[in-house]
Amino acid sequence: MPADDTAGRHPRSARPSVGGRFPAAVPPFALPSLGSPPLALPGATGGAVTGPVGPPAPPGLALRGRAPGAAVRRAPAVRGGSAGPGSRGPRPPSGNRVRRMYEQARRTWDRPLTAYYLIFGASMLLTVLGLVMVYSASMIKALELSLPGSYFFRKQFLAAVIGAGLMMLASRMPGKLHRALSYPLLVGAVFLMVLVQVPGIGHSVNGNQNWIYLGGPFQLQPSEFGKLALILWGADLLARKQDKRLLTQWKHLLVPLVPVAFMLLGLIMLGGDMGTAIILTAILFGLLWLAGAPTRLFGGVLAVACTLGLILIKTSPNRMSRLACIGATDPGPGDQCWQAVHGIYALASGGWFGSGLGASVEKWGQLPEPHTDFIFAITGEELGLAGTLSVLALFAALGYAGIRVAGRTEDPFVRYAAGGVTTWITAQAVVNVGAVLGLLPIAGVPLPLFSYGGSALLPTMFAVGLLIAFAREDPAAKAALAMRRPGVRWKTMRRRVKKRPSGER
Repeated sequence: MPADDTAGRHPRSARPSVGGRFPAAVPPFALPSLGSPPLALPGATGGAVTGPVGPPAPPGLALRGRAPGAAVRRAPAVRGGSAGPGSRGPRPPSGNRVRRMYEQARRTWDRPLTAYYLIFGASMLLTVLGLVMVYSASMIKALELSLPGSYFFRKQFLAAVIGAGLMMLASRMPGKLHRALSYPLLVGAVFLMVLVQVPGIGHSVNGNQNWIYLGGPFQLQPSEFGKLALILWGADLLARKQDKRLLTQWKHLLVPLVPVAFMLLGLIMLGGDMGTAIILTAILFGLLWLAGAPTRLFGGVLAVACTLGLILIKTSPNRMSRLACIGATDPGPGDQCWQAVHGIYALASGGWFGSGLGASVEKWGQLPEPHTDFIFAITGEELGLAGTLSVLALFAALGYAGIRVAGRTEDPFVRYAAGGVTTWITAQAVVNVGAVLGLLPIAGVPLPLFSYGGSALLPTMFAVGLLIAFAREDPAAKAALAMRRPGVRWKTMRRRVKKRPSGER
């Protein structure tokens, strides 16, 4: 039997070489047998490295093996646990989690129904919390007048129930009906404001003649309805002029909006109620701003209003004394700053979380008007800083939602009406809270949706119903509300699925 010429070769050396991969002059790569002498590499540190002897590797070929006895290089260990199949691996950086949370909150905030829920939720929370605080703040005042302790609370609760009905009615009314009510509401408000000045019909409260008795314990303040009338009528007027492209002319921008507003201001000032006049002026400027009044024109109207206001303040000692009580910490001569200072005392004694519901000290005859103009001070005393900040946050949410409704609509009437209502509520809240904090003079205006007073609560809740209706009219919000009705989603999905033939799989 002939001798095997492949003896001493590695079994893998018998494989044929890949065609055209190595040059023809290079012999087939072979490894020596296990008995070959070791190979010494000169210049190696620490001695020679031993290994099997063989011909040099062809150019471009790298051996992936390692020499026997060489150190094994291990992968670095993962911190926080093993890197096995069941390990979670390294945690993502905290910045990524914060960014994901921010993006999720932003998507939630940009949903179509955000404004709708903010308006409804904030207004209801303010009304309910206001009822609680009216009951707590008015109990001692009612007992002083020999009335039941819940007298003012029951009247406010009745007004809240009627106001809730008006709010739901306004939220379901179409926009055309809102515009149709503007002129009758304006005429009715002007007529009632004229009746206030008739002797024997009008009634004076705290030096201001702006009330009409309706019989029994009920009375009406027509100037509160004048705010709502000016908003609806002014929004309808500006919307019709915008459709005809007349707002670029200053005379169409001012007439008849500014003369009618000044007529309402004159009727209010005849009764001496400058606080309501300030809110009505803010509504007028809000409408002019939304209509795009030029800066010079806007500044001219503002200068006229400020001049008239200064004249009215200078000619009244009572208003001058209120102006002098800004930032007062002492009642002063004749206790002229008694109410302002005790409002600060109530807020200061509340601390972080207050003394508890019903535990106010200032309402025991120390603070005048604790359930109307200065109910915010009683809230700070009984609920503390947490309670007052919660009330301010609700007003901020309501103001943001109103601005969002006014900014996203394409209907000019909705934009002007929503902007007017938002200006009304936020401006009145700023004036009331600023007076309680001692930053503004005491104007005698109630805190919207919170203070005691049915004449102020009814038109305000109707105005909130307008905002809800405008938020529902947004196309995206309307589609989202339609998808939430029972059966709509199932019917929509059934329309998308087409019936297949009986033989099709």
